Amino acid sequence: MPSFSPDGKWIVFRKEGGSNTMGSGYTSKPGIYTMAADGSNENFVTDRGDMPRFNNSSDRIFYQVGGGMNTNYASNKPDGRDERIHLKSMYGGQFTVSPDEKWIAFQDLYQVYIASFPKTGRTIDLGSGTKDFPVKIVSKDAGTNLHWSADNKTLHYTLGSQYFSIPLEERFSFIAGIADSVFIVPEKGIEIGLQLKADKPSGTIAFTNARIITMKGNEVIEKGTLVVESNMIKAVGRSGDITIPAGAKQIDCNGKTIMPGFIDAHAHGNHFRSGLVPQKQWPYYANLAYGVTTMHDPSANSEFVFGLSELVKTGEVIGPRIFSTGTILYGAEGGFKVVINNIDDARSALRRIKALGGFSVKSYNQPRREQRQMVMQAARELNMEVVPEGGSFFYHNVSMILDGHTTIEHNMPVAPLYNDVVELWKNSKTAYTPTLIVNYGGLNGEFYFYQHSNVWEKERLMRFTPRAVIDTRSRHRIMAPEDEYVNGHILVSKSLKKLADEGVTVNMGAHGQLQGLGAHWEIWMMQQGGMTNMQALQTATINPAQSLGFDKWIGSLQAGKLADLVIMDKNPLDDIRNTETIRYTMINGRLYEADQMNETGNSNKTRTKFYWEFSKNADSFPWHDSTVEEGCSCGKH
Repeated sequence: MPSFSPDGKWIVFRKEGGSNTMGSGYTSKPGIYTMAADGSNENFVTDRGDMPRFNNSSDRIFYQVGGGMNTNYASNKPDGRDERIHLKSMYGGQFTVSPDEKWIAFQDLYQVYIASFPKTGRTIDLGSGTKDFPVKIVSKDAGTNLHWSADNKTLHYTLGSQYFSIPLEERFSFIAGIADSVFIVPEKGIEIGLQLKADKPSGTIAFTNARIITMKGNEVIEKGTLVVESNMIKAVGRSGDITIPAGAKQIDCNGKTIMPGFIDAHAHGNHFRSGLVPQKQWPYYANLAYGVTTMHDPSANSEFVFGLSELVKTGEVIGPRIFSTGTILYGAEGGFKVVINNIDDARSALRRIKALGGFSVKSYNQPRREQRQMVMQAARELNMEVVPEGGSFFYHNVSMILDGHTTIEHNMPVAPLYNDVVELWKNSKTAYTPTLIVNYGGLNGEFYFYQHSNVWEKERLMRFTPRAVIDTRSRHRIMAPEDEYVNGHILVSKSLKKLADEGVTVNMGAHGQLQGLGAHWEIWMMQQGGMTNMQALQTATINPAQSLGFDKWIGSLQAGKLADLVIMDKNPLDDIRNTETIRYTMINGRLYEADQMNETGNSNKTRTKFYWEFSKNADSFPWHDSTVEEGCSCGKH
């Protein structure tokens, strides 16, 4: 975020480095820069640091360095000389100094604190437990976007949709002679009230003469018709029983198969970033191109993922429906750990996630079972779901089932499963998202497909994924004897068949290993263990919809549900690999040609280019013939 100098003459800002989201050539020299307020005279300051701002005399620049469990607050002269480390903190972050430089606000394990800002000429330890100078908590659950009023008297911060203001004189008794005990941390702030209109297409589309796998049990309608009005399914049934509304656009699907859009229940969608958010998210396009219309990301940067989720709803960003736990509830050491020693700690942590937009939380490395149980109790009170990280520990997983977690994420690290485990599981309400693609206890399932196919030759995949992502994962591939897979993910998959037959809900989760295509691999691996094709398809549709609580709206093709669906050229009930033959993807009533992701139906819109499709981008390679101009590779001749 850019910041002006107090006299308004200069701006200080940070340039991000390249990434597979923005392109590796996005910024050739990342770091902190200054420039004149009119945009001229850009100057490099330092190659490290974040959240820069000028001091009150404009002759130094404050910035944050490091992270995790070693964060410093430093300053430099605008020419980059004379670095001073003012503060160091184990868990601190988001430091912001008041304009008069007498106070500093900061985050410590999500909570917001205010402290005096000592200038002693040496580095000072700062944290919630600092006793050498006044440090006071000013948040109930958490806060972010910390900033001061111009008169130094008030700290402001946000939590989700609420805006909080903390007057200094109410927190520190020596400012106005008010007893410190009268301060009550505010439970509620001012509702920001930012609202945007959700996107809904207009018009009606009728898909006729199709085979329709409805996911109402094992129902398959041969020669069926499905009618979509705006973003809702209006009717579905045998063609002779459905009246097509006048004026509807009709699409003949003779020989094709329609089924619900895929729901990836464990989908890391490249949501760990911070900073600038590109409007065009290639992981979203890759998933839609392969029929994934809903993603649940059980570990992400909260501000990033929930912001994008809202933008998808508005239509400003094209993508699947996005749900997430946000930042994990991490019990081990780290800059983002969550301390849960009692039920109130658990309630506070979950209120924070819910305020940001989460309906689910991920319990991760809480060292004691009683801590996990506190999270479960708080979740029941707040009507939230809890998905855990088992960490490849069998007994850890079993206790999670006993404690009533929503799902078990990642596979049990042992196989086969015997009747004691099966009986326990089938009598619980806990679902299972095994992510065979990152198989515990053996080779990852994704390696099977790198070994058995030339992934880099898949044109659709290459169209929506940066070349470097594909090449690094697939061209230099692991080659293993077949029995490594037979006794690896396939053996685990056989245990999934056993559980599914006993009524345990098994979900598809592709873990973000390869956006879009990975979801198909996960479905195919379900079938490798003996599931019927219908069972395997259910793991990607109705099962995750039910276990995550979405089945009222998605997961099956029924009148009154949201219009999320895929249309395939071939029948996946005949051959599970036919899931890859997707011709169209519909998300929220908008229809896309899956091969190119051009919008069609009642609204025709051509997809714009990704960054790697432009010839002057550093991620353009010689084999991208259509994007490379004739001449020397240097781009000058």
